[in-house]
Amino acid sequence: MASPKSVLITKRLLDASVAQSKRYEIWDSQIPGFGVRVGPSGIKTFVVRYRADGGGRSAPKRFVSIGRFGALTVELARKRAKEVLAAAALGEDPAADRNAKRLELKIAALVDLYEEEGCYIQRGVRQGEPMKPLTKKYTIGRLRHHVVRLLGHKRITELTPGDIERFFRDVEEGKSRKDIKAGPRKRIVVRGGPGAARKAFRDLSAMYSFAVRRGLVDANPCEKAVVRKTDGRRKRFLSLAEVKKLGEACDALEEEGFNPKALNITRLWILTGCRRQEIVELKWNEVDFDRGLLVFADSKTGQSTRPLAGAAIGLLKNIPRTDGSDYVFPADIGEGYFQGTKKLWPKIVARSGLENVTPHTLRHTMGAIATSSGEALAMTGAILGHANMRSTMIYAHIDHDPMKEAADRVGKTLAKALGRTA
Repeated sequence: MASPKSVLITKRLLDASVAQSKRYEIWDSQIPGFGVRVGPSGIKTFVVRYRADGGGRSAPKRFVSIGRFGALTVELARKRAKEVLAAAALGEDPAADRNAKRLELKIAALVDLYEEEGCYIQRGVRQGEPMKPLTKKYTIGRLRHHVVRLLGHKRITELTPGDIERFFRDVEEGKSRKDIKAGPRKRIVVRGGPGAARKAFRDLSAMYSFAVRRGLVDANPCEKAVVRKTDGRRKRFLSLAEVKKLGEACDALEEEGFNPKALNITRLWILTGCRRQEIVELKWNEVDFDRGLLVFADSKTGQSTRPLAGAAIGLLKNIPRTDGSDYVFPADIGEGYFQGTKKLWPKIVARSGLENVTPHTLRHTMGAIATSSGEALAMTGAILGHANMRSTMIYAHIDHDPMKEAADRVGKTLAKALGRTA
């Protein structure tokens, strides 16, 4: 029999329900035991109440959360409520089963489950698609090197926002760092630091969102953790003068017999704005010389076509092809692509005299120079292979050189009017 205070739960009713100083429940008049719990924060959670052990007044009362309003529709919540109530009527105890499952699972085990079933894009145009293999590798690597090492022993329901804030600071301070030999010619080096802490936090939050969707936890503790999610600084990019220094360093090293593959990869990073691996793993069948394009069947954002500058086309045409290899930059020994840039890149940067420059800095540089030269953001996004304009916005930096030149032009006009020399 429905509660005397019960009403028919609908979307309109829940949209109109407002938070109060204390948590309260709304019970459904159609399905006894089905309701919605409204918290002080305004979060509305569908719940089911029943008596265990087949029912009866002496049986213990149980509550099961079946999902949040918004993530679940009222219709789907009703369906799940009926399933829980049916199981309870048959003598099962869904709440006890869920609690036992929660108590058994630790964060280290959740990482395993996330690796097997949860590594999917959670937002954007590629929502629901599997992560790219390299993205998944780095994501799981950060979770194992930082999260499992510092939090892996905790049960997933025990983690609090305070725990996450301490975890963030510990990674910032390098408490998860390590340097171990993992095999022949292979080492695992984990350094920690502010950047690593931000990335590990994002990965941990994504994993807990997966756990919420699976019903393993009720909420994502990362949502309430107070941590610095961005570095508060503008993206590093090179000025034209710095690009010139990097080019001169490549030319000087080439005269000294430096590995030409590493130098040409660097030049193409600058001239194309492509991601690091897109050039390192570039294949000849992805280069369309006739139309002046790079055509990637599968990039970070899926299939992608990029325009090539004339200088990039000229550079590619002068690279000799290696028999038996599809790669523009084949490995010096064995099959596959050239993998020496990680070791040789620091030498190139050191020779240029620049600081805080990574291969991705060159991608930022392409975006910054394009926008500061007056190119529309849509055109910049096409060059960089962005799937949406929001990604391109972070490259909309203004190079100070053209700003200064514009100020000089305007200043000369105003100075002339004032009768002063500019």
